[in-house]
Amino acid sequence: MSNHSVQTVGNSGDKLKIALAVAAAIAGVVGFYFLADKPAVVRVAALLAGLVVAVACAWTSTTGREFLLFAKEAVRETKKVVWPTRKEAVQITAIVFGFVVIMAIFLWGTDKLLEFLLYDVILGWKK
Repeated sequence: MSNHSVQTVGNSGDKLKIALAVAAAIAGVVGFYFLADKPAVVRVAALLAGLVVAVACAWTSTTGREFLLFAKEAVRETKKVVWPTRKEAVQITAIVFGFVVIMAIFLWGTDKLLEFLLYDVILGWKK
């Protein structure tokens, strides 16, 4: 027998809470577009209200809480990424462009060589 823990699927209450969270998020987005003739503040408030209700509903469920903690951890990990400096980014971009130009010239030369061999040498068709 295995001693591994088994992860169970949430109960129906958790599923209902997640469904309500999804419905609230959708309602916020629909409200944003439904209120197209209203000021931008009202539209954004409707969107944010739907998202806040969705997060609150999701937080009360086990699955939603785990997802939100995962999202927080993902944001924390992205803050640890060491981004290249502007100079490094420009150098890497220049290397990529240079490689693309070299490959383009190589492929053009290969195409012209094959065209010459096939049409002029093998088939004898002169242009």
